[in-house]
Amino acid sequence: MNNAIMDMVDKANQKEEGSVPQFEIGDTVDVHSKILEGNKERIQVFTGVVIGRSGKGAQEMFHVRRIVAGEGVERKFPVHSPRIEKVEVKRSGVTRRAKLYFLRDRVGKAVRLKERRRV
Repeated sequence: MNNAIMDMVDKANQKEEGSVPQFEIGDTVDVHSKILEGNKERIQVFTGVVIGRSGKGAQEMFHVRRIVAGEGVERKFPVHSPRIEKVEVKRSGVTRRAKLYFLRDRVGKAVRLKERRRV
């Protein structure tokens, strides 16, 4: 019974099936998130490579990494958050791992991943 209640709460907090973005680890994505500044709301775009996903259901998160002014910046986003407007896939990368934490140690062209060709 306890699991049934948890499943109901989990489903109530998830986005609809069609609105959940489809992306994989290694993809370069644009994450459009809503930012509140005072009483104004605007959309901020964070572009980077998805280096990991974790969790399941309403608690699912994904990590996005990018380089800003020579420094690596990572952000963790909830997949089902109402603050996430949309996630656009710009490029698909070929990976053989579930977590791409090894990209943290790389610099310059070594950070790039091979592109996956979609037919």
